[in-house]
Amino acid sequence: MRVIAGRYRSRRLVAPSGSNTRPTSDRLRETLFNVVSAGIPDSVWLDLFAGSGAVGIEALSRGARQVYFVESAARAAKTIRANLRTLSIIEGFEVQERDAMQALRALDAAAVVCDFCFVDPPYAENMAYELSLGFLSQSRLLTPKSVVIAEHDKHSDLLDRYGALQRFRRLQQGDAVLSFYRLG
Repeated sequence: MRVIAGRYRSRRLVAPSGSNTRPTSDRLRETLFNVVSAGIPDSVWLDLFAGSGAVGIEALSRGARQVYFVESAARAAKTIRANLRTLSIIEGFEVQERDAMQALRALDAAAVVCDFCFVDPPYAENMAYELSLGFLSQSRLLTPKSVVIAEHDKHSDLLDRYGALQRFRRLQQGDAVLSFYRLG
């Protein structure tokens, strides 16, 4: 697994050991960042269920101003910190080692506003999608220009609408799907 483009291009990233984390493939990350590339410079990202941190690190590599990595598993959070340290990234990020819903409530209370939110829980945890997307749809974390991207399995499609969030694009690559939402 490598950083695709930008300042840290071609640098290797490690993934947490074990089968509990499923890193977003290089190819799918490349597709994601090709779609959102125009909005990346100086943007704020929320990387929920961050795993290795590859998506947030890719955003930083391409010029994002701030990334909030949210990961509840201690081993994965340690891996995110190790990847950031290996790349000598010392600012522009915050690692929240806690449950996604706790982090969302805390970030909302702190008046954080994100341009992009990447949601990638374990595919089998359908309730994690419902809770995260439902909360985001009514939070102050999003503006009408914010984009929420959910990665999910092609066999368990997400809804077209979660509260005020409306899906406007769906990209499938192999068994993985990226669903793009915005307030609408």
